Amino acid sequence: MRLLLISNSTNAGEEYLDYPKHEIKKFLGENVKKVLFIPYAAVTFSFDEYQQKVQNRFTELGYEVDSIHHYENKKQAIKDAEAIVVGGGNTFNLLKMMQQQDLLEPIRYECLKGKPYIGWSAGSNVTCPTICTTNDMPIVEPESFHAINLVRFQINPHYLDANPDGHAGETREQRIEEYLEANPFTYVVGLREGTMLRVDDAKLQLIGGKPARIFRNGDEPYELEPGADFDFLFE
Repeated sequence: MRLLLISNSTNAGEEYLDYPKHEIKKFLGENVKKVLFIPYAAVTFSFDEYQQKVQNRFTELGYEVDSIHHYENKKQAIKDAEAIVVGGGNTFNLLKMMQQQDLLEPIRYECLKGKPYIGWSAGSNVTCPTICTTNDMPIVEPESFHAINLVRFQINPHYLDANPDGHAGETREQRIEEYLEANPFTYVVGLREGTMLRVDDAKLQLIGGKPARIFRNGDEPYELEPGADFDFLFE
């Protein structure tokens, strides 16, 4: 597999998809000319608008962005695509539409054959076994929480350590610990903003200037820096 799983599209004060653009270019390389975009995480703006927003950045990188919502035969579009790109937004909406159109298995099949996949935020979440570690509100109800299952671990994008003054609710870490209490045999990777995971076959690399936080039921959470060995997540 070849996956680029990005925590967030935009760092504070930066342009859209600015910080990951060089990694996107390195990942896709020179052979890919056109990518198939899946915009279904968009809720408050149209799929056409989302496609154009991504195209504006990908033009700089030298790639054309096609979008699956223009195709009647969406499974064939996935089969024919040079690379698949899945944008962020609401993970529940994204998964529901992918399930309704029966796209999970076609995407999984193509990615297991080596087709490049790029996702950010919700687009990274759906590569996990489930979407249970998303931060989003369940504004719609998918058929199930089961996702594409390209990686064996769960990702929590936009991971935050912060516990703001006056906030009496659960921290992100506490919510992940709740998930692990109910699902004790899974790793969760807290993927901080400005970072991403790159998968090349069975090699997993953290890219960015911040460590990832690793959670496992019964263990104390710990930090892993870029350059550390993450391959245990595939065991």
